[in-house]
Amino acid sequence: MSQAAGETEIKDEWICHFLQHLATDKGASIYTQRNYRQALLEFWHWHQTDRKQPPDWKTVQRDDFRSYLRYLSRNKLSRAATQLRFSAFRTFYKFLIRRGELTNTPVKNLSLPKIPKRLPQFLTAAQMLALLDAPLREFAAKKKALAENKSKVELEIAPYLRDMAILETIYSCGLRVSELCGMLASDIDFQEQILRVRGKGKKERLVPIGEPALVAIENYWKALLETPVDDSPVFYAVPDKKRAMYPRLVQLHLKTYLAAAGLDPKLTPHKLRHSYATHLLDAGADLRSVQELLGHAHLVTTQIYTHLSAERLKRAYNDAHPRA
Repeated sequence: MSQAAGETEIKDEWICHFLQHLATDKGASIYTQRNYRQALLEFWHWHQTDRKQPPDWKTVQRDDFRSYLRYLSRNKLSRAATQLRFSAFRTFYKFLIRRGELTNTPVKNLSLPKIPKRLPQFLTAAQMLALLDAPLREFAAKKKALAENKSKVELEIAPYLRDMAILETIYSCGLRVSELCGMLASDIDFQEQILRVRGKGKKERLVPIGEPALVAIENYWKALLETPVDDSPVFYAVPDKKRAMYPRLVQLHLKTYLAAAGLDPKLTPHKLRHSYATHLLDAGADLRSVQELLGHAHLVTTQIYTHLSAERLKRAYNDAHPRA
């Protein structure tokens, strides 16, 4: 499998067309493009090795995919990884059908290993507040340490103000980390307190952005040499360069602040999105509104957060009710 993952030249014409379609027509994230590319190339190499020829996508049968499924099982691939690969195959065959190359898909109704349902992790409101305060607490602690050591190093506050604004914005708007990194200055309407978000598949949505997040962004911008305008990124990876923040850097900084706040540093930026959704529902927001705010295409994706709220109610009931 590693050979496919590391291969740079793609020999299959339809895989090339599909990946181009993902990047241009669908606006798929770099992660989706990477994962689907790997899934298709791995199957291509398996077919080449097992069937002694590359796959002809128009004649590959369901039994071929069943054999591949058994191959993945023998290699102890996780259920989630298997599901991801077949998600790539389903999307690929939909693409071929829409292009008129096929009339049906050989991966339909295949019995795949089920992924056990796990409720998303989230932070409590108090934990979230501690995290939001962490960047400036870290700045103050480092500045104090430099002063005690009589260091002449001048600590820049801009990166800490930026990180505070990033955390405030993710929590205020329930953004995916890719959406946050793609924010432009022109996307923010400070007067109306509205943010234009570019989501998956080039879909745009308008979401409210709270005053604390807007103030945090303004404070960050004031610390820069030049205020971002128009198509400039809202958040710079480096203060004096107009390169946008990227997901990996957000993740690394988040780990630092989680540890500083006494929280699990393994939590990802997506858990802040889970916290946003859970806190909204706990406070009485309706499910349809939360679906639109999150940019979920299907309500069933949002419904998992109702299970979180229900579990919390059960715990509160069991802890407090004398007849529980």
